[in-house]
Amino acid sequence: MKKIIYNQYGSVDVLHSVEVNKPIPDTQQILIKVKAVSINPIDWKILMGEVKLMSGKKFPKSVGCDFSGTIESTGTGIQKFKTGDDVFGVTNPFKEGALGEYILVNEKEIAKKPAELSFEQAAAIPTVGQSALQMLTKNLNNIKGKEILINGASAGVGMFAIQIAKSHGAIVTAVSSAKGHHLLKKWGSDYVIDYNKEKLTDLRKKFDVIIELSAKLSFSQAKKLMKPESTYFTVTPSLWNFVHSFLNNMVSKKKYEVLLMKSDTESLNRLANYTLKGFDIHISKTYPMSDYKEAYKTIIKEGALGKVVFNIPS
Repeated sequence: MKKIIYNQYGSVDVLHSVEVNKPIPDTQQILIKVKAVSINPIDWKILMGEVKLMSGKKFPKSVGCDFSGTIESTGTGIQKFKTGDDVFGVTNPFKEGALGEYILVNEKEIAKKPAELSFEQAAAIPTVGQSALQMLTKNLNNIKGKEILINGASAGVGMFAIQIAKSHGAIVTAVSSAKGHHLLKKWGSDYVIDYNKEKLTDLRKKFDVIIELSAKLSFSQAKKLMKPESTYFTVTPSLWNFVHSFLNNMVSKKKYEVLLMKSDTESLNRLANYTLKGFDIHISKTYPMSDYKEAYKTIIKEGALGKVVFNIPS
């Protein structure tokens, strides 16, 4: 089977395709024939050595974490899934990699794919959808009427964060370049800001929740936009952010949270149900697995609206 791996940290050029033996599941594992894999920023942050504290020094490593596919075989201890089930899920990005023809997973990493969703759509859900859900979960029961600012909102996490927040009655202000505004409006944003024309720090509005997805609006800058009791989320897991957030949260009601996405079947099922109720999953481009270098180079340089997905050959 083909698998995309790397033997050292570096640019996209250190990635290469190898032939390896198809893995064999143990009693608690599931072998999946992969049909689609989506790209997430954590893929290249790990690849480029930006999070060595969590990814470690052991090589080879493989790339990609979100996937969909069909179960080819299961270990004898598997109860909830069977051969032939179409599933989707996410591997631990610091330990495994999904960009290959087959992967081994455990039951807690997957959920059944709704027949109404394509494999590409299902692969686009796990990391971004669960990240958005996790940031908003604490507020979902009382989010109606709350003001939420999402900066860098036109990619995958923003896609789900806007739609989840709106489905629970929040008032959403979404920020991106002008090329993403049609999607921000489609997803339900109440207000749309072009960061090339308006500085966020000049806004007079105050927010209950700020979700920072672009690494451009620091907590120090965001504090002037936050209500006295409010929360700022960042998806950048740097040591500085962990230390800063810990110290801040000891003394301030303006909370600073660093997202560490945790995946589980219940969350995946919840997200699948959202999509069946009409949530949009925008896939801006698909690539064959063989174009892995071109795909990563392009998205790192240009970004993406919604999600970018690999199709894996049968």
